Amino acid sequence: MNVVVIFCFLIILGALLMSISVGLRYYENSRRKKLVSMLRTVTQGGEETHVNLLIDEEKTKQKTAEGTGLAGSLKKLLSESGMDWSLQRLMISMAVAFLVGAVLGTRIHLPVPPAAKALLFGTIASVLPILVVMKNRSSRLAAMEEQLPEALDFLARSMRAGHAFTISLEMVGEELADPLGHEFRSLFNEQNLGASLERSLTGFAQRVPLPDVHFFSSAVLLQRQTGGNLSEILNRLSHIIRERFRLKGQVKAASAHGRMTATVLTLLPICTLGGLVLTSPGYLDPLMTDPLGKKLVIAGIVFQVLGNYFIQKIIKIKV
Repeated sequence: MNVVVIFCFLIILGALLMSISVGLRYYENSRRKKLVSMLRTVTQGGEETHVNLLIDEEKTKQKTAEGTGLAGSLKKLLSESGMDWSLQRLMISMAVAFLVGAVLGTRIHLPVPPAAKALLFGTIASVLPILVVMKNRSSRLAAMEEQLPEALDFLARSMRAGHAFTISLEMVGEELADPLGHEFRSLFNEQNLGASLERSLTGFAQRVPLPDVHFFSSAVLLQRQTGGNLSEILNRLSHIIRERFRLKGQVKAASAHGRMTATVLTLLPICTLGGLVLTSPGYLDPLMTDPLGKKLVIAGIVFQVLGNYFIQKIIKIKV
């Protein structure tokens, strides 16, 4: 009996020690990855060059030429979304979604070949992971855009209190909540590891593709080149951003009826089609087999897309 107890104790102790070892190794690997990422960000780019961030789209495209192509675009999308996903994980998720959609598509009754149904529903399902990433990217950028005026006010108050700009960046990164706080911490870490301010601000503007961030980077670089009161500049920029938020809210309220109309007109035919397929599977067979029915379906899809496009053009107002 004692031998069995000792044996069980040793097994439990070994499992506990192994779990602790795996946890510590995972923690060290995560820290190593963060440090390597910071060092790579600092050391990339080769020699020091003069940086101009005055919203030059052509130069921005040239600087981000390494992000061209499908793989580069997906990597940039994952980076801007803030998700801890690699490109391989995204591809695996898309492949799994394609298989699930293909299997489910073959079980839906439609007057088309099974291979066509599997390909159609599998393709639609494979886009879902990318839509999730794009949704997270939009939410993250919107949250950072809302946090930016507070961050600029914090920087201005800190510099008026006598702190240096780099120390103010560290304080903003510590006090501000994520996701913008994480980006300011990355900006300070690059400065702390020896990167120039121009290169750090360039990377910051590329990681956070917002016009207000470009304005902030341009203001800081111009102040360092020409002089001036940076705290006053940041206060004015924060005021402009808040006023633009107020104007965007008014525009959003004024276009709410048009957006609701577009949503209803877009979803109504799709929901009606889905309901008919589920409740009366053979009801739409003549529409799919008759030549005139096929032409009507194609015309309906084309007019649906055109109607949605023109409604979006009407209600989408840039501020």
